[in-house]
Amino acid sequence: MRILITNDDGINAPGLEVLEQIAADLAGPSGEVWVVAPAFEQSGVGHCISYTHPTMIAELAPRRFAAEGSPADCVLAGLYDVLAGSPPDLVLSGVNRGNNAGENTVYSGTIGGAMEGALQGIRSIALSQFYGPENVRLDNPFEAAAAHGATTVRALLEHGLWEGEDYHTFYNVNFPPCPAADVGEIKITSQGRRKKTNFAVEPHIAPSGRRFLWIKGGEQHERTGAGTDVEATLDGHISVTPMRADLTAHDALQTLRERLG
Repeated sequence: MRILITNDDGINAPGLEVLEQIAADLAGPSGEVWVVAPAFEQSGVGHCISYTHPTMIAELAPRRFAAEGSPADCVLAGLYDVLAGSPPDLVLSGVNRGNNAGENTVYSGTIGGAMEGALQGIRSIALSQFYGPENVRLDNPFEAAAAHGATTVRALLEHGLWEGEDYHTFYNVNFPPCPAADVGEIKITSQGRRKKTNFAVEPHIAPSGRRFLWIKGGEQHERTGAGTDVEATLDGHISVTPMRADLTAHDALQTLRERLG
């Protein structure tokens, strides 16, 4: 198996090392793992692509490249430059430092990398590690993802639904904020919504006297209800959410046709 991996935390992120180990396990001794990851952190860029300026790419080691762009840029670079003519069997994005569940999914560059892979017709999975008081101080906070990542991906490769009429399905996987030994079963979930959590800005005055705004997130451990990604991971389970790039609110179509027709 040939696997292309990327992330949004950058080429030197510890979560990428975990994903490399997961990918190597999946690929096996006769397989290939190719890394094309952002040269610098790209958290929060979503599905951004560098449409208006070029992307510099550098080979750091065999099968290991850093690109000055977003995760989606890195997937495009991997498919059409690094692996041109020999497409991968699988795209993996992550392992993100922190959860990409609930409303975080909308902003996530990790999700953006997997979404681009799906748009290109490649089976794609985003993986993220929820942080909390039970795992943040472990020697390896990614312990749950490292121990259960390969098994989870194998289950999706064997049993997952990948095709779509227009937009292919990809998967958003979140590992719970607990030690690996305490991880429960895989739960198939919908995207939750932390109703009291939003991104906001916080103003600060620099030593120069200039005013700057910092983007800040909200409470990440608010419950979102049964059957959702946040709830499952907070209960110690691995959440798997099937996703597509189609943003249409299909449930509103008929009502709007009746009202505006």
